[in-house]
Amino acid sequence: MRNRLILLPGWGLGTAALEPLAASLRGQDPRLQVELMPLPELAEREPDAWIDHLDKRLPKDVWLGGWSLGGMLASVLAARRGDHCCGLLTLASNPSFVARGDWRHGMAPDTFGTFLDGCEHHHHVTLKRFRSLCSEGALQPRTLLRQLGIGVPDTDPLYLANGLHVLGQLDTRLALQAYSGPQLHLFAASDVLVPGEAAKALSELLPDVEVGLVEESSHAFLLEYPEALAEGIKRFLHESGDD
Repeated sequence: MRNRLILLPGWGLGTAALEPLAASLRGQDPRLQVELMPLPELAEREPDAWIDHLDKRLPKDVWLGGWSLGGMLASVLAARRGDHCCGLLTLASNPSFVARGDWRHGMAPDTFGTFLDGCEHHHHVTLKRFRSLCSEGALQPRTLLRQLGIGVPDTDPLYLANGLHVLGQLDTRLALQAYSGPQLHLFAASDVLVPGEAAKALSELLPDVEVGLVEESSHAFLLEYPEALAEGIKRFLHESGDD
């Protein structure tokens, strides 16, 4: 269904952070069905288990997208589904959140390990720190930080930690290269969690794919500029959906 978009949220914050963007998309295109789906809550910490779970529960032949971890999972699922995915949209989703030998544009492994350890032992403190990092780089970081605290689900710490394990393992580059459908990847220039340089690197990896960098914006830029982002996404969906 080319008028149906499924969006997955980022780690730890639930779907509430996606609501303003979803509302803007619905307002700008009443025919577009935008659905927000929570991340899996699984005892498994292997990415394949999460993708299997999503593949069973999400409808086929729709647009897939997501913010940060949600966008990474959507990328792998899009590649798995191939022609049964209308197109792919990611927001502040690094192909590899953690830096690797051949991908320097991610979080240092030691830093990520410290973050993971904090989640496993003091998850409330870690979530608070994470929200702060999401808002850093915004024009109004305090306002954004308050917004990020609204509607956060009380997720079991086990599931939170397992989500971080999945985030640390995922490398979506091969999936993005394998998926031949329409793709739009948007990044935030002042993001402290996903470096803006990742946008340039992804453009070099996928020269025929649309990649954008939003200036003066944080990791949570979907809460900063929901109307502007919705306008760009709507244009992408319409142009890519023309047969």
